[in-house]
Amino acid sequence: MLYVYLIVSAALIPLLNNFFDILQQPYSWWLVPVLFVGFFITFVLLQGLAFLLIILTANPEKETDPWDKPFRFLLKHTLPIIVFLARVKINYKGLEKMPENAGKMLFVCNHQHDFDPVIILSAFPDSKIGFIGKKEIYVTMPFIAKAMHRLHGLPIDRENDREAAKTIIKAIKLIKEDRASIGLFPEGYVSKSCELLPLRNGSLKIALKTGVPVAVCVLNNTRSLPENIFRRKTEIEFRLLDVIYPEQYEGMNTSELGDIIHKQMEDALKEIRG
Repeated sequence: MLYVYLIVSAALIPLLNNFFDILQQPYSWWLVPVLFVGFFITFVLLQGLAFLLIILTANPEKETDPWDKPFRFLLKHTLPIIVFLARVKINYKGLEKMPENAGKMLFVCNHQHDFDPVIILSAFPDSKIGFIGKKEIYVTMPFIAKAMHRLHGLPIDRENDREAAKTIIKAIKLIKEDRASIGLFPEGYVSKSCELLPLRNGSLKIALKTGVPVAVCVLNNTRSLPENIFRRKTEIEFRLLDVIYPEQYEGMNTSELGDIIHKQMEDALKEIRG
Protein backbone atom coordinates (compact mmCIF):
# COMPACT_ATOMS: atom_id res chain seq x y z
CA MET A 1 0.00 0.00 0.00
CA LEU A 2 2.86 2.40 0.76
CA TYR A 3 4.15 1.92 -2.79
CA VAL A 4 0.72 2.95 -4.09
CA TYR A 5 0.87 6.08 -1.95
CA LEU A 6 4.32 6.89 -3.34
CA ILE A 7 3.10 6.53 -6.93
CA VAL A 8 -0.07 8.55 -6.35
CA SER A 9 1.88 11.26 -4.50
CA ALA A 10 4.26 11.57 -7.45
CA ALA A 11 1.35 11.64 -9.94
CA LEU A 12 -0.46 14.37 -8.04
CA ILE A 13 2.34 16.90 -8.53
CA PRO A 14 2.08 17.22 -12.37
CA LEU A 15 -1.70 17.09 -11.98
CA LEU A 16 -1.54 19.98 -9.53
CA ASN A 17 0.75 21.80 -11.96
CA ASN A 18 -2.13 21.95 -14.48
CA PHE A 19 -3.96 24.28 -12.09
CA PHE A 20 -1.19 26.22 -10.38
CA ASP A 21 1.83 26.01 -12.72
CA ILE A 22 4.03 25.07 -9.76
CA LEU A 23 6.73 23.33 -11.79
CA GLN A 24 7.53 26.56 -13.64
CA GLN A 25 8.18 28.61 -10.52
CA PRO A 26 11.75 29.43 -9.42
CA TYR A 27 11.08 27.87 -6.01
CA SER A 28 9.81 24.55 -7.43
CA TRP A 29 13.12 22.89 -6.55
CA TRP A 30 12.06 22.76 -2.91
CA LEU A 31 8.28 22.87 -3.34
CA VAL A 32 8.10 19.62 -5.35
CA PRO A 33 9.74 17.38 -2.70
CA VAL A 34 7.74 19.11 0.05
CA LEU A 35 4.48 18.42 -1.80
CA PHE A 36 5.53 14.83 -2.51
CA VAL A 37 6.33 14.12 1.16
CA GLY A 38 3.21 16.00 2.27
CA PHE A 39 0.91 13.96 0.01
CA PHE A 40 2.53 10.71 1.14
CA ILE A 41 2.24 11.51 4.86
CA THR A 42 -1.38 12.61 4.37
CA PHE A 43 -2.30 9.27 2.77
CA VAL A 44 -0.60 7.35 5.59
CA LEU A 45 -2.38 9.44 8.24
CA LEU A 46 -5.75 8.97 6.52
CA GLN A 47 -5.16 5.20 6.47
CA GLY A 48 -4.31 5.24 10.16
CA LEU A 49 -7.38 7.37 10.93
CA ALA A 50 -9.68 5.01 9.02
CA PHE A 51 -8.11 2.05 10.84
CA LEU A 52 -8.69 3.66 14.25
CA LEU A 53 -12.26 4.70 13.44
CA ILE A 54 -13.26 1.18 12.38
CA ILE A 55 -11.86 -0.17 15.66
CA LEU A 56 -13.46 2.53 17.83
CA THR A 57 -16.89 1.99 16.26
CA ALA A 58 -16.85 -1.77 16.92
CA ASN A 59 -19.80 -3.05 18.91
CA PRO A 60 -18.89 -6.21 20.90
CA GLU A 61 -22.62 -6.87 21.40
CA LYS A 62 -23.05 -7.60 17.69
CA GLU A 63 -21.84 -10.93 16.38
CA THR A 64 -21.95 -10.04 12.67
CA ASP A 65 -19.54 -7.45 11.33
CA PRO A 66 -20.22 -5.68 8.00
CA TRP A 67 -16.78 -4.03 8.28
CA ASP A 68 -14.93 -7.34 8.37
CA LYS A 69 -13.38 -7.17 4.87
CA PRO A 70 -12.45 -3.45 4.98
CA PHE A 71 -10.91 -3.91 8.42
CA ARG A 72 -8.89 -6.95 7.36
CA PHE A 73 -7.64 -5.03 4.32
CA LEU A 74 -6.58 -2.05 6.44
CA LEU A 75 -5.05 -4.35 9.05
CA LYS A 76 -2.91 -6.10 6.45
CA HIS A 77 -1.48 -2.77 5.27
CA THR A 78 -1.30 -1.02 8.65
CA LEU A 79 0.54 -3.69 10.66
CA PRO A 80 3.80 -3.24 8.69
CA ILE A 81 3.69 0.47 9.57
CA ILE A 82 3.10 -0.33 13.27
CA VAL A 83 5.95 -2.85 13.25
CA PHE A 84 8.24 -0.33 11.53
CA LEU A 85 7.40 2.50 13.94
CA ALA A 86 7.92 0.17 16.92
CA ARG A 87 11.40 -0.54 15.51
CA VAL A 88 10.74 -4.26 15.33
CA LYS A 89 12.57 -6.52 12.93
CA ILE A 90 10.96 -9.94 12.48
CA ASN A 91 13.10 -12.79 11.20
CA TYR A 92 10.69 -15.25 9.61
CA LYS A 93 11.54 -18.87 9.00
CA GLY A 94 9.49 -21.81 7.74
CA LEU A 95 6.66 -19.81 6.15
CA GLU A 96 7.03 -21.89 3.00
CA LYS A 97 5.41 -24.76 4.95
CA MET A 98 2.10 -22.90 4.86
CA PRO A 99 -0.20 -24.75 2.42
CA GLU A 100 -1.29 -22.84 -0.68
CA ASN A 101 -4.92 -21.74 -0.69
CA ALA A 102 -5.16 -22.82 2.92
CA GLY A 103 -8.65 -22.79 4.33
CA LYS A 104 -9.42 -22.25 7.97
CA MET A 105 -6.72 -23.42 10.40
CA LEU A 106 -5.76 -23.50 14.05
CA PHE A 107 -2.62 -21.48 14.83
CA VAL A 108 -0.83 -22.32 18.08
CA CYS A 109 2.17 -20.44 19.45
CA ASN A 110 4.10 -19.84 22.65
CA HIS A 111 3.35 -16.59 24.48
CA GLN A 112 5.87 -14.03 25.73
CA HIS A 113 4.16 -10.64 25.37
CA ASP A 114 0.87 -8.95 24.47
CA PHE A 115 2.50 -7.94 21.15
CA ASP A 116 2.62 -11.61 20.05
CA PRO A 117 -0.66 -11.50 18.03
CA VAL A 118 0.78 -8.65 15.95
CA ILE A 119 3.76 -10.85 15.04
CA ILE A 120 1.50 -13.75 14.03
CA LEU A 121 -0.86 -11.52 12.01
CA SER A 122 2.19 -10.03 10.26
CA ALA A 123 3.44 -13.51 9.37
CA PHE A 124 0.08 -14.65 7.98
CA PRO A 125 -1.63 -11.48 6.68
CA ASP A 126 -4.16 -13.35 4.52
CA SER A 127 -5.21 -16.04 6.99
CA LYS A 128 -8.07 -14.14 8.67
CA ILE A 129 -7.09 -15.13 12.22
CA GLY A 130 -9.18 -14.42 15.31
CA PHE A 131 -7.43 -14.85 18.65
CA ILE A 132 -8.60 -16.32 21.92
CA GLY A 133 -7.48 -13.89 24.62
CA LYS A 134 -7.81 -13.46 28.36
CA LYS A 135 -11.15 -11.99 29.44
CA GLU A 136 -9.36 -9.27 31.43
CA ILE A 137 -8.57 -7.51 28.14
CA TYR A 138 -12.26 -6.68 27.78
CA VAL A 139 -12.16 -4.84 31.12
CA THR A 140 -8.73 -3.19 31.22
CA MET A 141 -8.04 -2.59 27.50
CA PRO A 142 -11.26 -1.51 25.77
CA PHE A 143 -9.48 -0.40 22.58
CA ILE A 144 -7.71 -3.77 22.21
CA ALA A 145 -11.01 -5.50 23.02
CA LYS A 146 -12.72 -3.66 20.15
CA ALA A 147 -9.88 -4.62 17.79
CA MET A 148 -10.20 -8.25 18.91
CA HIS A 149 -13.93 -8.12 18.20
CA ARG A 150 -13.26 -6.90 14.66
CA LEU A 151 -10.97 -9.93 14.29
CA HIS A 152 -13.63 -12.34 15.63
CA GLY A 153 -11.56 -12.66 18.80
CA LEU A 154 -12.97 -14.47 21.81
CA PRO A 155 -12.42 -13.79 25.53
CA ILE A 156 -11.66 -16.76 27.73
CA ASP A 157 -11.94 -17.16 31.50
CA ARG A 158 -8.79 -19.07 32.35
CA GLU A 159 -9.87 -19.71 35.94
CA ASN A 160 -13.29 -21.17 35.13
CA ASP A 161 -13.26 -24.43 33.21
CA ARG A 162 -16.98 -24.29 32.41
CA GLU A 163 -16.74 -20.79 30.93
CA ALA A 164 -13.51 -21.68 29.12
CA ALA A 165 -15.30 -24.64 27.52
CA LYS A 166 -17.97 -22.26 26.20
CA THR A 167 -15.26 -20.17 24.52
CA ILE A 168 -13.80 -23.30 22.91
CA ILE A 169 -17.24 -24.19 21.57
CA LYS A 170 -17.59 -20.69 20.08
CA ALA A 171 -14.17 -21.04 18.44
CA ILE A 172 -15.20 -24.38 16.92
CA LYS A 173 -18.34 -22.72 15.58
CA LEU A 174 -16.34 -19.88 13.99
CA ILE A 175 -14.18 -22.35 12.08
CA LYS A 176 -17.08 -24.57 11.03
CA GLU A 177 -18.99 -21.54 9.74
CA ASP A 178 -15.87 -20.55 7.76
CA ARG A 179 -15.79 -17.13 9.43
CA ALA A 180 -12.25 -17.15 10.82
CA SER A 181 -9.21 -19.24 11.63
CA ILE A 182 -8.36 -19.39 15.32
CA GLY A 183 -5.11 -18.35 16.92
CA LEU A 184 -4.38 -19.39 20.49
CA PHE A 185 -1.58 -19.51 23.02
CA PRO A 186 -2.05 -22.93 24.62
CA GLU A 187 0.20 -22.15 27.58
CA GLY A 188 -2.70 -20.04 28.82
CA TYR A 189 -0.48 -17.35 30.28
CA VAL A 190 2.40 -15.12 29.22
CA SER A 191 5.68 -16.79 30.13
CA LYS A 192 7.53 -14.20 32.22
CA SER A 193 10.72 -16.25 32.08
CA CYS A 194 10.25 -16.90 28.32
CA GLU A 195 10.59 -20.62 29.08
CA LEU A 196 7.85 -22.75 27.56
CA LEU A 197 5.07 -23.46 30.07
CA PRO A 198 2.97 -26.66 30.14
CA LEU A 199 0.20 -26.53 27.55
CA ARG A 200 -3.48 -26.45 28.43
CA ASN A 201 -4.33 -29.26 26.06
CA GLY A 202 -8.09 -28.77 26.31
CA SER A 203 -7.84 -25.86 23.89
CA LEU A 204 -6.64 -28.29 21.20
CA LYS A 205 -10.13 -29.74 21.11
CA ILE A 206 -10.72 -27.01 18.52
CA ALA A 207 -8.63 -29.02 16.06
CA LEU A 208 -10.11 -32.40 16.94
CA LYS A 209 -13.68 -31.13 16.56
CA THR A 210 -13.14 -29.22 13.31
CA GLY A 211 -10.55 -31.36 11.53
CA VAL A 212 -8.48 -28.39 10.39
CA PRO A 213 -4.69 -28.25 9.95
CA VAL A 214 -2.74 -27.08 13.00
CA ALA A 215 0.04 -24.55 12.34
CA VAL A 216 2.66 -24.87 15.09
CA CYS A 217 4.65 -21.66 15.61
CA VAL A 218 7.20 -20.25 18.02
CA LEU A 219 8.46 -16.74 18.59
CA ASN A 220 11.22 -15.36 20.76
CA ASN A 221 12.28 -12.02 22.24
CA THR A 222 8.97 -10.12 22.21
CA ARG A 223 9.47 -9.68 25.96
CA SER A 224 12.25 -7.19 25.14
CA LEU A 225 9.77 -4.84 23.46
CA PRO A 226 8.70 -2.68 26.45
CA GLU A 227 12.23 -1.46 27.15
CA ASN A 228 13.14 -1.02 23.47
CA ILE A 229 9.99 0.17 21.73
CA PHE A 230 10.42 3.34 19.63
CA ARG A 231 13.99 3.77 20.98
CA ARG A 232 16.02 0.74 19.91
CA LYS A 233 15.56 -2.03 17.39
CA THR A 234 14.06 -5.25 18.70
CA GLU A 235 14.91 -8.35 16.70
CA ILE A 236 12.28 -11.09 16.97
CA GLU A 237 12.54 -14.65 15.75
CA PHE A 238 9.38 -16.22 14.36
CA ARG A 239 9.18 -19.74 12.99
CA LEU A 240 6.45 -21.85 11.49
CA LEU A 241 7.63 -25.24 12.72
CA ASP A 242 5.08 -27.58 11.25
CA VAL A 243 1.61 -27.90 9.81
CA ILE A 244 -0.05 -30.94 11.34
CA TYR A 245 -2.79 -32.19 9.04
CA PRO A 246 -5.99 -33.92 10.22
CA GLU A 247 -4.85 -37.32 8.97
CA GLN A 248 -1.74 -37.00 11.13
CA TYR A 249 -3.62 -36.44 14.39
CA GLU A 250 -6.61 -38.66 13.58
CA GLY A 251 -7.39 -40.92 16.55
CA MET A 252 -5.33 -38.85 18.99
CA ASN A 253 -6.68 -37.20 22.11
CA THR A 254 -5.81 -33.64 23.14
CA SER A 255 -2.99 -34.78 25.44
CA GLU A 256 -1.25 -36.74 22.70
CA LEU A 257 -1.53 -33.86 20.25
CA GLY A 258 -0.38 -31.46 22.95
CA ASP A 259 2.71 -33.55 23.69
CA ILE A 260 3.74 -33.39 20.02
CA ILE A 261 3.23 -29.63 19.85
CA HIS A 262 5.02 -28.98 23.15
CA LYS A 263 8.04 -31.03 22.04
CA GLN A 264 8.27 -29.16 18.73
CA MET A 265 8.04 -25.77 20.44
CA GLU A 266 10.53 -26.69 23.18
CA ASP A 267 13.14 -27.99 20.74
CA ALA A 268 12.78 -24.95 18.50
CA LEU A 269 13.17 -22.48 21.37
CA LYS A 270 16.33 -24.26 22.54
CA GLU A 271 17.73 -24.02 19.02
CA ILE A 272 16.82 -20.33 18.65
CA ARG A 273 18.53 -19.47 21.94
CA GLY A 274 21.62 -21.40 20.92
